[in-house]
Amino acid sequence: MPFRLDLTAWALQRRANNEIDRWDGHAYERAFVVDGRALDVSVTQGSAPVLRVIVRGETARSSRKAVTSILRRVLGLQIDLAGFYRLAHRDRHLESLAGRFRGLKPPRFPSVFEAVVNGIACQQLSLTVGILLLGRLSRLCGLPSPTGAHAFPRPSDITALRPAQLRTLGFNHNKARALLEVSHAVEDGFDLEALADLDNDAVVERLVSLRGIGRWTAEYVLLRGLGRLTMFPGDDVGARTNLARWMKLRTPLDYARVRQLARRWEPYPGFLYFHLLLQALDEAGELDARS
Repeated sequence: MPFRLDLTAWALQRRANNEIDRWDGHAYERAFVVDGRALDVSVTQGSAPVLRVIVRGETARSSRKAVTSILRRVLGLQIDLAGFYRLAHRDRHLESLAGRFRGLKPPRFPSVFEAVVNGIACQQLSLTVGILLLGRLSRLCGLPSPTGAHAFPRPSDITALRPAQLRTLGFNHNKARALLEVSHAVEDGFDLEALADLDNDAVVERLVSLRGIGRWTAEYVLLRGLGRLTMFPGDDVGARTNLARWMKLRTPLDYARVRQLARRWEPYPGFLYFHLLLQALDEAGELDARS
C-alpha cells in the first residue's frame, strides 16, 4: 500500500481502444499465456488491501503460481514507493501530482519482448493508432483464450506470419520487417529477459543493434519492459508535451533538456512519466468516464 488498481490499470491500458490490457471501471482483464495456453485473468480490488483474481482456463496449481508472478510484475505490486513519496513531500509541485494519483504503481509489460513490439508499433504514430495496430496483431496471431480474447503474440506466433500479412494490418514495410526480424532473433537465442542484468547504456547498445530499434524504443523498453524508474524516455513526444505542460514551460523540450530536468526527480523520473500519462488521460476526460 498505497495501491489503486484503477490507476495502475489505466497506466497499462493507456487508451480505451486497447484490446489487450482492458479496464472496464471495475476489473482489469487480460489473457496471459501460461504453459502454452491462453488464460483469462480478471483482477478486482475491494475495500480491503486485497486483490481478487479469477483465472479461467487451466487451473492447475502451477498456473496459479505463474499468474501470481505475472501480476506482481505487470501491476508493480511489490515495488516499495516510500522513497518516491518522501521525494514528493519535498517538492510542492510534485507533491500535488503524487497526491492526485496516490496509489498508482509503475506497471510493466509481462515480457521485454512485448515492450519491444509495443515500441516498434508506436514509433512515429499516435498512441491511439499504435494500440490499434497491436490489437489487430493479437487478433491475427495471438492465442485465443476461453472467452474469445487473444493473448499478446509470442515470437513464434509472429515468425509464422508473412510480411504481407503484417502490412495488411497497417504496419508499413519497415515496421513489418523489424517485427519479423526481432521475433526471429528471439527465436534464434537473443535473450531479451537477460537484458535485466545490464546497465542502461549496455541495454540501449544491445537493443539498437536490432533492426527497427532506435534510442526512443530502447529507452521505452528500459522503462516499460525492464522497470527502470530512473528512465524518462527523452524522445517520447507525448511525454515531452506532458512534462512541458505540467511545468508550464513556454518553449518545447528537446532530448537534452528532458534528460537535464529528469535529474531533479532521481531515482524516480520514470514514475513521474506514468503520473503525467494519467494526468493527460484525466484532462482528456478518460479517467472520469470509466473509473
